[in-house]
Amino acid sequence: MKTSQLSKLQTAASSPIQPLFNEHDLARVTGLSVASVRRWRLLRQGPKYLKIGAAVRYKPEDIWAWLESRPSGGHQAEER
Repeated sequence: MKTSQLSKLQTAASSPIQPLFNEHDLARVTGLSVASVRRWRLLRQGPKYLKIGAAVRYKPEDIWAWLESRPSGGHQAEER
């Protein structure tokens, strides 16, 4: 994820009135395809989302929480 996208997401998550992200925004933030975002939603594996009529929207704090909950690699295991 690019630093500017991450900082935009963090700023949006901390403001009182938050802009909502659509699936294209989420795809851009994660660097993955819109099809992947749609698949996550179908399989209930992605971030929480809102339905406003037919529109799907994501709260920045839900995106942030979901990204933070994802496993990450590269950590050194503690030596015994």
